[in-house]
Amino acid sequence: MENNKKTSLPENAYRPLKEGEEYRPIMSAESTPAEATPYSVTVGVIMAIIFSAAAAFLGLKVGQVFEAAIPIAIIAVGLGGLRKGKSMLGENVIIQSIGATSGVIVAGAIFTLPALYILGLEAQFYQVFLSSLLGGVLGIVLLIPFRKYFVKQMHGKYPFPEATATTEVLVSGEKGGKQTIVLALAGLIGGAYDFAVSTFGAWAENISTKMGAWGADIASRFKVELSLNTGATLLGLGYIIGLKYAIIITAGSCLVWFVLVPLVGYASADAAAQSAQDLFLTYGRPIGIGGIAMAGLIGIIRQAGIIKDAAKLAVSELGGGSQHAAEARTERDMPMRSILAIIIAALVATLVFFQFGVLGNWLQTIVALLIVFVIAFLFTTVAANAIAIVGSNPVSGMTLMTLILSSLVLVSIGLNGTTGMTAALIIGGVVCTALSMAGGFITDLKIGYWLGTTPSVQERWKFLGTIVSAATVAGVMIILNKTYGFVGENALTAPQANAMAAVIKPLMEGGETPWVLYFAGAVLSLVLTWIGVPALAFSLGMFIPMSLNAPLVVGGLVAWYVSSRSKDESLNKARFDRGTLIASGFIAGGALMGVVSAILKFAGVDLYMADWAASGSAEYLALAMYVAIIAYFTIHTLKAKKEEE
Repeated sequence: MENNKKTSLPENAYRPLKEGEEYRPIMSAESTPAEATPYSVTVGVIMAIIFSAAAAFLGLKVGQVFEAAIPIAIIAVGLGGLRKGKSMLGENVIIQSIGATSGVIVAGAIFTLPALYILGLEAQFYQVFLSSLLGGVLGIVLLIPFRKYFVKQMHGKYPFPEATATTEVLVSGEKGGKQTIVLALAGLIGGAYDFAVSTFGAWAENISTKMGAWGADIASRFKVELSLNTGATLLGLGYIIGLKYAIIITAGSCLVWFVLVPLVGYASADAAAQSAQDLFLTYGRPIGIGGIAMAGLIGIIRQAGIIKDAAKLAVSELGGGSQHAAEARTERDMPMRSILAIIIAALVATLVFFQFGVLGNWLQTIVALLIVFVIAFLFTTVAANAIAIVGSNPVSGMTLMTLILSSLVLVSIGLNGTTGMTAALIIGGVVCTALSMAGGFITDLKIGYWLGTTPSVQERWKFLGTIVSAATVAGVMIILNKTYGFVGENALTAPQANAMAAVIKPLMEGGETPWVLYFAGAVLSLVLTWIGVPALAFSLGMFIPMSLNAPLVVGGLVAWYVSSRSKDESLNKARFDRGTLIASGFIAGGALMGVVSAILKFAGVDLYMADWAASGSAEYLALAMYVAIIAYFTIHTLKAKKEEE
């Protein structure tokens, strides 16, 4: 096997290519790197089991599923360091790809299926397992035909923040030297900073204008409130996303929090008694869901040509026209015949599962299968787009829309009540997992593209990670339900699943659904598209809380500042690249310490100073600490030299 002599990403890794220019990854197409070996597959499976269990607990406890790709990449690099003298880059990508399946499968399962328990229904192990497994498989095979579009044709046009951070970790581990020191120091600082907040409550996680008496008065009287998460992770994420997309995303939040919420609070006597947060959940988020759905449909229409090309390729390969063997190693996907065979097998398995494990009525089963396939197929590209832009998959919003549509269809064919709720939630679980997988897998494939992994190897071994993660999350969910439960005192909160339960119950048993708000969001997306504003990014801003969007602008401003101070463009680039490394360290450190925090919570270790963290003094300390970490970020980024590699 050929060792990799090249250990730095090419200069054109993160920018659009000029006409005639070609991107050449670290592991060249002519090389034969070690990738799927007994070592990498075994470690990847172990990572998938551990991180599935940790992510499931944390997600059900607080509603946040940490991104597993980065901490797994860090662990892979650390383990690789013990095997001195060997190039580990190809194997580390496979470890990360198999292990990272944990986070996406967990998100698909815990956002929907605990709602069965919340509604007083039961979820058997096989239902959770098959829902997660079949959704994950569909997400993989439906995305593969679009790999070249997202990772190659759109090279440099999407920021891919999580993929960037993970790639920087893997490259620095391979290269060593100065870059590793910069990344490790940033990871240590960012991880310690976020760990102090999440585990100890050393200072407030969020600051808002309500920290002052004047701000609290304005929030109470006019429902106007600005909040901002002070975490290092989101600061780094904003740097990588860049100022343009950060502003568009946060503009969506500003429309909801500074226009819609105050207007509703002023116009309605009932709303006047609610907080700005309550009004956001009641009015703002449904508009965001409608906007995401319409932006998705617009994206599907715009990408009709890509979908058509994928269909043509399938027909061509089925007719014996495959050029698979002639493709360069770094461009070689699984054969289309294999993809189509897996799609058919997955749909047949889903049909059997729905018929004999959920519904027992062939008409309803066929309708349910069509809902799953059509929505998963159409929204696969939407999920991939969202991850490519903001590093955050709006899967819960798209799943809510799936639940609404599937419930309406199922009710129209006579399915309602408890059976209808069970069917709709399991349908939602399959779709949610498929979309979550599509978004997560495009990250893996982009990492592989930058580094020079064989796509077909990543694609084949992703199925193993899906099986392992689906079995793990099913077992963990059953155990957690028996141990803590999802209803009653001291129960796990499962916020997304509670939202799903609240939406589906009136649809199946009679009640009000905010159709007007969904429609308003859809119309807004159409208008935004007409005037040239990216509707998906804007709608994500309406759906995601302001506190998580505002820090993206801060990070984007840091990126703009450090990359525009000099008249020497090569110096500006060196500074921007160093900033990308520090931002990646912040994201990596925060993600890794998020795992440690989850383990402590799972072990029952409670070190959180809740009273202090909720105090006004903790908010002022948080503001000071946030300014300090921004200053560190900026100053150390500006220290870059032109000759720095």
